Amino acid sequence: MDRTSAQAEAAGGSWVIGIDVGGSGIRLALAPDAWPADLSRARTVELASPARISGAGHDADALLGQLLPALGPLAASVRADGRADGRTGGCVSAVAIGATGMALLGRDLAAKLPAPLARATGAGRLVLAGDAISAYAGALGARPGVAVAAGTGLVAIGFHPDTGWRRADGWGQLLGDCGGGAWIGRAGLEAALRAYDGRAGGSPALLESAERRYGPVTGLPAALQPRPDRAALLAAFAPEVAMAAEAGCAVAGGIVRRAGEEIAVSAAAAAGAAALTEPQIALTGGLFNLPSVRGAAVATLAAVLPAARPRRPDGPPLLGALRLAATAAAPPWPLDPPLLDVRTWTG
Repeated sequence: MDRTSAQAEAAGGSWVIGIDVGGSGIRLALAPDAWPADLSRARTVELASPARISGAGHDADALLGQLLPALGPLAASVRADGRADGRTGGCVSAVAIGATGMALLGRDLAAKLPAPLARATGAGRLVLAGDAISAYAGALGARPGVAVAAGTGLVAIGFHPDTGWRRADGWGQLLGDCGGGAWIGRAGLEAALRAYDGRAGGSPALLESAERRYGPVTGLPAALQPRPDRAALLAAFAPEVAMAAEAGCAVAGGIVRRAGEEIAVSAAAAAGAAALTEPQIALTGGLFNLPSVRGAAVATLAAVLPAARPRRPDGPPLLGALRLAATAAAPPWPLDPPLLDVRTWTG
């Protein structure tokens, strides 16, 4: 146990909960309220179902229906054995939720989450953040720099104390998230359909992959269009595109290169807006687990931002959510609702 965590537990067993709501799933973590360096001391829970987002925004009632059954046992475990030595009296002081679409489509969440989460956990503070903020906090902490968060979607966010938060892309599946998992998957499926039709730009390799995964491609429109989680379904095809690129498919290779270019363009835009001349840049999110996509992004970043200093992320967005909760009383970052807000709850 590190000294900071030991002091926190000795001071009375205060804990925080972080929640990461992504396009492909929901993750929760419980940890002592000291600034966490990693997730090694956290109790984590993973929910497979993604959040439901429509044109009107997040479905807060549906999200609460997923969160509350998981939050209850976490909070109860603190009350039962609130300290590492087994003595009772622990409490949850703050909860932070970093959610995809919070900045643009999170009005329902901001209105409906505080009271039920406070009742379920006993927390007096709730941090509401966009997924870009939790990704940044997990990757870079309070350091100035740029974090590119790429999973189902994609957003780059720059931070400097003098300029605050500066975001690039993150406009969602229909209007942006260029270079993200859904963007890559959609481009790959389009190439598969082009091959099926015999149109230029098609990829027989991706057609074969699509049919192996989904069955006859003629059924794809009906299978994808009505689904509220279609962004996650599109993103699930991104690894197939990456593998085809690594196997030598020129069309798939072109998609991956364009993704790398889009990632670099967004990172450069965020760095420029935040007035960062030699930014630390962290690439975080599941998409960067694909070597060909990560390689394309790193190569283009070196050309577009030669003064940038790549940095290994401290941890994932779930770590960032814990850091947001741990500093809810005195955030080291500027509040910028609806991108980042802190609510207090006494009722």
